[in-house]
This record gives sequence, C-alpha cells and structure tokens, in this order.
Amino acid sequence: MAEKLPEYYFRVRDNGAFVFRLDTENRQRRIEMDQIAVVNMRNGEIKPHGDRTLSTADIEAIKNWMVERAQTLAHREIDDIFRAIDYLNSTTHWVQSRATDEQLEAVTDNLLLAMHDLRSTLVRKKADRLMKG
Repeated sequence: MAEKLPEYYFRVRDNGAFVFRLDTENRQRRIEMDQIAVVNMRNGEIKPHGDRTLSTADIEAIKNWMVERAQTLAHREIDDIFRAIDYLNSTTHWVQSRATDEQLEAVTDNLLLAMHDLRSTLVRKKADRLMKG
C-alpha cells in the first residue's frame, strides 16, 4: 500500500455504518480496526461504541461521511429509476419481437398491474405538482 490509509473506515450496513478508526502505527505494521461508533442514517444518530467518547474530529468525520453517503444514495436511487426506464424499453422490445405466447402468458398480468399502479401514481403526483404550481 503506497498511499496512506484514511483515518476512518465505514463498514456500510442497512441504514448506516459501523465506524472504525484505523491504526497502522504499531510494531507489526498491521492494520488495526478499532470500532468507535455506529451510525444510523435514517435518524442521523451517532452512537459511540461501548463506553467510548467521540472526539470533535471523530464526530466531524462521521458527519462528513453521512453527508457524502446521503448524496451517493440519492444518486444511486435516481440512477436506478433511469435504469428502470431503459429496462421498460427493453421489455417492450422483447414483447414485440421475441416473446413466445407462453412467456407472455406468464408475465402479462403482473406487468399490466405493475404498470397500471405506476401510471396511476405518476398521474396523481403530476396533478398534485400542477395544482401547487
């Protein structure tokens, strides 16, 4: 490892992370990971691990990570939606050009219900936005 390791490591989990302080300044030059906190992204809570007290630098680093993580998740969410649009287009092409009668029988009702639900929700949300503006 030519580059210096970061001071903190965040082990991502659902709705947050476990926060570790990294240490390579030991006799064996091994990477030691010392858990210092647990982060809950849903409610913004930062809990020190065990009976630890977090320093101002610890809290600042964790809060910075939380901001960056929220941005990453927001980007991924909208990217997933754009991928869904592409997938719907691919599905349309498959239905039109390659699907067998048996395959269509297996998926048509579920696709129609899902598309009806999506369309109804999109139309309602669009109407709500138009009424506000």
